Amino acid sequence: MIKPRTKTPDITIDLVNDTKWTLSDQNPKHFTMLVVYRGKHCPVCKTYLETIQKHIKDFTDKGVNVIAISSDTEAIAKATYDDWDIADVPIGYNFPIEEARAWSLYISEGIKKEPKHFIEPGLFIIRPDQTLYASSIQTMPFARPAIEDILNSIDFVVNKNYPARGEA
Repeated sequence: MIKPRTKTPDITIDLVNDTKWTLSDQNPKHFTMLVVYRGKHCPVCKTYLETIQKHIKDFTDKGVNVIAISSDTEAIAKATYDDWDIADVPIGYNFPIEEARAWSLYISEGIKKEPKHFIEPGLFIIRPDQTLYASSIQTMPFARPAIEDILNSIDFVVNKNYPARGEA
């Protein structure tokens, strides 16, 4: 388990725009928001990422870099990018299951038309020094933090210099 105020593992991941993204290269004013989604097979993920898209400028204006990643293949991730309304959300793919475990994420075996194995959702708010500020990890597609709630919290956290909690 990654505790708040401790350094997160680094991630380097391919993006659907044929570039690479590395967590340790990020230099946001306040935070990086790393969203792990289940994959293209998940309609709840589609809604969640499309909500992020609606607020991507708000995150940027608040000094928050955003990325969404999954274990989907390149072809599936690119189809996701084309099919979903997420044009401004950086989408990473081929996030390895073993790396997901290092982030304490849950792994599921697919049923019906799901991939054989995939990563359950997680959301990580990471400071510029790559320490964890906050996280939410799920075992199912439901009960994720509302994007609007996260946005509203950023101002409070920054203005009040509110510390990360849960480190004890």
